[in-house]
Amino acid sequence: MKVLLVNGSPHKGGCTYTALTEVCKTLNEEGIETEIFWIGNKPLAGCIACYSCKKNGKCIFEDTVNEFVEKAKDADGFIFGTPVHYAAATGSITSFMDRAFYSASQEGKMDRFLLKPAASVISARRAGTTATYDQLNKYFGITQMPIISSRYWNMVHGATPDDVKKDEEGMQIMRILGRNMAYYLKCIEVGKQNGVKPPKQEEINFTNFIR
Repeated sequence: MKVLLVNGSPHKGGCTYTALTEVCKTLNEEGIETEIFWIGNKPLAGCIACYSCKKNGKCIFEDTVNEFVEKAKDADGFIFGTPVHYAAATGSITSFMDRAFYSASQEGKMDRFLLKPAASVISARRAGTTATYDQLNKYFGITQMPIISSRYWNMVHGATPDDVKKDEEGMQIMRILGRNMAYYLKCIEVGKQNGVKPPKQEEINFTNFIR
């Protein structure tokens, strides 16, 4: 079993990475393989609604989004981390997730995220964490991904990695998150071994508020 953790910070080894690393340590102790995927700090275009991913099976923009979506097929669970910028997720992780989740929701790629557990991890110096937490969780809720929680909202505080390490409650929240994710993955595995089938998928009905 493997969890793919996404570092949505422009800093490869910053505060968000520090929080994700604490989750990794616990997952590894529970026998779960982990990989931290950094989205990078180069400009990431937002989704332009060109629908090329429907035709080509991948996003028209060749960057870390397509690399991640390909890796996602081998992952059993996901954790997406971001620092807070103006009481919201960074522009880069927002563009990244918009494109990744849309391209992976196309026919033939639904298995990338469907019914796989996911969690968000938020890092901030001070405030904006809960709004950002809600923002990222919406991606999971629309993709039939069980959302994994901890004993408090999944957040850490600090202006530097050393500050984050001193956030004792935040670090504990990360460890509990790791254990909860590991527990859920093991439950899924036991279910598979005992013949529990995933829920039947219906064809999606797209409607709007006009008709």
